[in-house]
Amino acid sequence: MEERDKAIALLDSGVGGLTLVRELRNLLPGENIVYFGDTARMPYGPRPAAQVQSFALEIMDFLYTAQDIKMVIVACNTATAVGLEHYRKHFPVPILGVLEPGAKAAVNLTRTKRVGVIGTEGTIASRAYPRTICQLDESVQVFDRACPMFVLVVENQLIDTPETLRVAESYLEPLVRENVDALILGCTHYPLMEHVIAQVMGESVVLVNSAWFTASTAREKLAEMDLLRSGSCGWQRFFVSGEPANFEQIGRRLLGYDLKAYRVTF
Repeated sequence: MEERDKAIALLDSGVGGLTLVRELRNLLPGENIVYFGDTARMPYGPRPAAQVQSFALEIMDFLYTAQDIKMVIVACNTATAVGLEHYRKHFPVPILGVLEPGAKAAVNLTRTKRVGVIGTEGTIASRAYPRTICQLDESVQVFDRACPMFVLVVENQLIDTPETLRVAESYLEPLVRENVDALILGCTHYPLMEHVIAQVMGESVVLVNSAWFTASTAREKLAEMDLLRSGSCGWQRFFVSGEPANFEQIGRRLLGYDLKAYRVTF
């Protein structure tokens, strides 16, 4: 197989990384995509960093050995935050994360130098976003907040409920009081409930969805390596570690077409 015809592989703890699949399809319609959602072991946020690293490496080993791939995107903020450089030591293909593209976008978009970050417990505890933002612009103040229930809300299709709005208000009110003007959605699940987050944060706050910026970074990297695939009809292949039905239902709603997910257990 020609190197450029190989697939872009994505991994996430569940359905959240499908937001990145959607952006890749828009920006790079000719690319083939392989996706793995670790639905049997989600959420990653409360887990120890070493365990998340172990899960991510296990999935990458499957993607690298069983699928023809040319790039891996760690579409999970928690897995990115706790081990991106670690994963790069194990595989010869380029490995991208979702953290740096989102951080760069927030630094460029903030007018007041007050940036908020929401993510899982693991992502927030890693301090990866504040550290990266400080490296980009040390004058930016970062206010972060763990929102552990959001992943479960999305995975269980409970977004548009009064209870979810109340949970969002309790998580986000401290950031509203800090007068942030840009908020990084530091988990790929969160764009699926962007309208709820926007309702709480207000119109003056820009929500930074790292999925689009990560897809753009992937396009730049593939172009640099002369690995862009031409055409307009790449295929997609989906794998999960849990039961496929819920993943397929959410994926159909998000992507706008029927998809089939195959179960892989480790």
